[in-house]
Amino acid sequence: MLSFFNEISRGRGAWLLLMLAALAFEACALYFEHIMNLAPCVMCIYERVAMMGIVGAGLIGIVAPQNGLFRWLALTAWGGSAGWGLKLSIEHVGYQFPDPNDLFGATCDIFVSFPSWAPLNQWVPWMFEASGDCSKIVWEFMTLTMPQWLVIIFAAILVVFVVVILSQFFGKRRERRLF
Repeated sequence: MLSFFNEISRGRGAWLLLMLAALAFEACALYFEHIMNLAPCVMCIYERVAMMGIVGAGLIGIVAPQNGLFRWLALTAWGGSAGWGLKLSIEHVGYQFPDPNDLFGATCDIFVSFPSWAPLNQWVPWMFEASGDCSKIVWEFMTLTMPQWLVIIFAAILVVFVVVILSQFFGKRRERRLF
């Protein structure tokens, strides 16, 4: 199995699939925002940026998957973005379902805070501007809220990432010689 993942990580198809899957999740987020009129909160926007990191990882992987430098750069972006997205979505779930023993309660910021060299909310406000409340549950599917679904999605992406990383070390096919 690891050799299979090692082999496909060296081709463009798997990286394209990763990129398209993340783009599909981004399209869903934009559908919820602009068609269903569900206002994204600060955490939603940060989770969106993490998903865009996975899109970027797919793009890097597509460039030259046979080249170890590009492949490892793409893997690093993939793992970092998926890990960050999982952390954010778990934190977001905590805002929606606060600990009853916490007297002060945790809240998220009111405005997004991007670095001055990349003010995404100013460059692309239709995608990166927040106007919702992190603790408000505005959508559920099969009894799970949107951040809970994101925990599952980012965890699944991270599991596949771990398998692909392991395949880089243990999945190399050995050439069989007849003589």
